[in-house]
Formats: sequence, C-alpha cells, structure tokens
Amino acid sequence: MSLPNDPFILLSYVNTQLRDKYPSLEELCEDFDVKIEDLTAKLNAAGFDYNEKLNKFC
Repeated sequence: MSLPNDPFILLSYVNTQLRDKYPSLEELCEDFDVKIEDLTAKLNAAGFDYNEKLNKFC
C-alpha cells in the first residue's frame, strides 16, 4: 500500500500507524519503503513536525 498524497490525510494516516503499530518513524518508513526525509519534508511543508518523544507529527 502506498501512502496518501494529501498532506492532511497523510498526517492522519501516519499518526494512526505510529500510534497503533509502529514504535518509531524509522520502522514505519522501512515497512512502507519511504525515505524519512521525503515523508518529513512533505509534512513539514504542511506545518507539521515529528516529535520523537510523542512518536507523532504535530
């Protein structure tokens, strides 16, 4: 499965996956075969930053 393109849907999907399945962003990106830099850049452009302590974008 590929990740959604819309940044707000992507935010919701990624945060749900991080909450329910993945203990880290690295593991999520590995499973989805996505570069961390690409994912964070797309969400950063929409105004969201990854918080490692909370394991989510906010």
